[in-house]
Amino acid sequence: MITAEALQTLFSLQGKVALVTGGTGVLGGAIAHGLAAAGARVAILGRRAEVAAEVSAAIQAAGGTAMPAAADVLDEVQLRAARDAILQQWGSIDILINAAGGNSPDATVAPNGSFFNMKLDAINKMLNLNLLGTILPSQIIGEVMAKAGSGSILNISSMAAQRPLTRVVGYAAAKAAIDNFTRWLAIEMCNKYGPGVRVNALAPGFFIGEQNRSFLLNPDNSLTPRGETIVAHTPMKRFGEPEELIGAAVWLSSDAARFVTGIVVPVDGGFSAFGGV
Repeated sequence: MITAEALQTLFSLQGKVALVTGGTGVLGGAIAHGLAAAGARVAILGRRAEVAAEVSAAIQAAGGTAMPAAADVLDEVQLRAARDAILQQWGSIDILINAAGGNSPDATVAPNGSFFNMKLDAINKMLNLNLLGTILPSQIIGEVMAKAGSGSILNISSMAAQRPLTRVVGYAAAKAAIDNFTRWLAIEMCNKYGPGVRVNALAPGFFIGEQNRSFLLNPDNSLTPRGETIVAHTPMKRFGEPEELIGAAVWLSSDAARFVTGIVVPVDGGFSAFGGV
């Protein structure tokens, strides 16, 4: 029988080092704060150095340990420099959260728009940012884990990957590829580097972020027509709060999930289970 103390230890990240790409964003920042509260030392990686420093400072003010790591997830040289700085500071990287990503209006099809005049460059931008921006950090940081024989990679997918949604063609295609990549990398790591290296993903439902706020909410915070449709198809009848990703992220990053690899966990208020009737 497990004790309360042993259970707390299972979910603890004490002594672990985590790198959160996209840690300057709403969702990545919330996860970074949660990992720090669970005991991890957290590196905040983002293109905006000043914002990475702000998030790091906020974690430290809350009693956690953090450092900024300015880098673009599509720049191999910058990623390797960030990796080396973290290793020099803390000696290891045990957790990688691939939270960098986003959508673009150019890669969506509005109700009065047409798929047939969408520019390929817009699709490429989404594939690069979301898919390659997950693959490249997984290569550079995952190599550290492979050599150590232990570590956890957690990718951020989306409900758009699992349920066909109108409009978001480029983003959805990229996130669907992340689901497949997550499962592929989980097997690759396990088969070649042992069961101590795990790869999983979270699939958030609908959360309010910097990019989609005006798409889902009016200036007075009432729902737009699109927002109303989403909430109507979410059994919990609301959008998610960023902090509601923390529990699943800590679980999948901790020893509590040491027999879990290759899965995509929905955090969506029931959206993926709802058939609309």
